[in-house]
Amino acid sequence: MNILKTVLVLLGFISTTACNNSKKEKTIANRVVAANQDSTYILQQKQDKLAESKKRGSLLYTDFCMQCHQANGKGVPNAFPPLAGSNWLTEKREETIHAVKYGQSGEIEVNGKKYNGIMTAMGLSNKEVADVLNYVMNSWGNTQEKMVTEEEVANVEK
Repeated sequence: MNILKTVLVLLGFISTTACNNSKKEKTIANRVVAANQDSTYILQQKQDKLAESKKRGSLLYTDFCMQCHQANGKGVPNAFPPLAGSNWLTEKREETIHAVKYGQSGEIEVNGKKYNGIMTAMGLSNKEVADVLNYVMNSWGNTQEKMVTEEEVANVEK
């Protein structure tokens, strides 16, 4: 009889432990799924914000930038530097923000070529500067992982 009781107790213990482990595994799995859904949601929000900013930025580009940098972003040789495939945009983020916000004069080098012109300040708000840069930095083969924000533009001083 003692052996039978021991076997029954062991079976009950194994059954309870297996159920508890199964519940724990389901709880962990549910948490992983929830975390993945949260990450996907956050990523989608960032992509939506960037898409909205780029849309506004494309309108600003047409109004303020296209006459010099052209519709294709290739600029005008020896006069206005290209934005398409521009190393200036990828390597000099703060200088780029500064140039759009306050204007640019003096010699710069873009993609190995020197330009010495003047770009006047366009009088854009910090949000407009961020929008046009998000458009430019993600067009014509340009890609940026980090979106330009209004706050980032506000922190760039003259």
